[in-house]
Amino acid sequence: MQGKKQIVTRRDFLKVTGSSVAAVGAASNLEASLIQQDPKKARIATVGTGSRGIGMWGAPVVRDYSDRVQFVGLCDINGKRVKVAQRLLGKSISDMDGHLRSEEKTSPAQGNSQQIPVFTDFDEMVSTVKPERIIVTTMDSTHAQYVIRGMELGCNIICEKPFATDEEQCQAIIDAHKKHQKQVTVTFNARYGLSATKVKELLNAGEIGELYSVDYAEYLDTDHGTSYFRRWHGIKENSGTLLCHKASHHFDQLNWWIDSDPEEVSAFGELRRYGRKGPFRHANCRLCTHKKECPFYWDITKHEYLMDLYVSCESEDGYFRDGCAYRNAINIYDTMSVQVRYANKVLVTYSLNVGVPPEGQIIVFNGSKGRIELRNYARQPWKPPARAEIRLMRNLENDSTLIPVARREGSHGGSDKLIRDHVFIPDSPDPLKRRASVRAGIMSAIIGIAGYRSIERKTPIKIKDLVTI
Repeated sequence: MQGKKQIVTRRDFLKVTGSSVAAVGAASNLEASLIQQDPKKARIATVGTGSRGIGMWGAPVVRDYSDRVQFVGLCDINGKRVKVAQRLLGKSISDMDGHLRSEEKTSPAQGNSQQIPVFTDFDEMVSTVKPERIIVTTMDSTHAQYVIRGMELGCNIICEKPFATDEEQCQAIIDAHKKHQKQVTVTFNARYGLSATKVKELLNAGEIGELYSVDYAEYLDTDHGTSYFRRWHGIKENSGTLLCHKASHHFDQLNWWIDSDPEEVSAFGELRRYGRKGPFRHANCRLCTHKKECPFYWDITKHEYLMDLYVSCESEDGYFRDGCAYRNAINIYDTMSVQVRYANKVLVTYSLNVGVPPEGQIIVFNGSKGRIELRNYARQPWKPPARAEIRLMRNLENDSTLIPVARREGSHGGSDKLIRDHVFIPDSPDPLKRRASVRAGIMSAIIGIAGYRSIERKTPIKIKDLVTI
């Protein structure tokens, strides 16, 4: 990895996606030399210009924090996509949260009159525009490479979850951070939800005494859940399975709530609904001859933004954003069960089920004095409308206290805006310690990694056997 300018090649990307590729020309340095840098603003650059990179860390940052930061570079191995991203950052974008259901409608990106320089080579970008901070929003399996290389080149890092997708990547990040001592922030927006915040406050206040166990059930519906199997996430080599990509949010929540380190993980996982389990398949939805009978057919042509960012760029790398959810290459699980034992003796039972009717969570906390039940539905196939509620129960009492939880406007229930505030406004208050460091990123990822290792090896996995922290 060290000394190589192109960290992730298209050949490497396509090796795990199974597509063909066309060559990409080098980005011009002319526009980079013309950009006027404001010495009063922090210089930031992004590597990875897909939906998350542009929708979460692109347009909203330009719009809301242009008095504090200045984008000086965009990098993506897809030469067409990075140019689309460059153009989109100056436009009004609506459908931009990566789940095709954006709650936050982004307004035109103000304060960005100059075009942001674009690159297909990471080292070239850093050496040319000299960013102070790098935002990493690439494919999950490449996060560690860019995090480490960014530190080597003298940059502070903002990295999307999951921090890593295998134990070797985790250890490499730990070692590089110890060596280079750069500031690294991992972005876990699940810490910022109103219900998660209230649970943390109740636990901190000792409302249920000493915590004994947590039962955490996560449900992904046939809209959101199926979307992972259409995209690159359905390939384990890209995402580390949903135990890394999706569940890293939940494992981080558990670590934050429990305030201890995981020690041992045991897990089971099956592919029951998608991939080779399907009755028919094709390369992608647009070309499929089974549109009428397929329950997971999805029409990307109805989403102008995704057509622009992905379909118009397919000739560069052959990546289908509307890939078939039944394609044989899918090798992750859609049904998962995990048990975790923590250093403070708290026991966790976690499950993740994809393609079910409701979207949401049921999380239960059992303690020496009582119990907290959190029900948090984003969508549900019944009435009344979805909402989150917390119920507090005391031992030896026949009643309970209902604690309703309001809903905020904005993507991920308003959490994305709060986490951006913590990232770009350093003096913003953080009484619940929601800012996540290198250690938090590693401890979240390593549970998911231990989980899929346990599934593969059919045995419990000790965290200390995977990494030295």
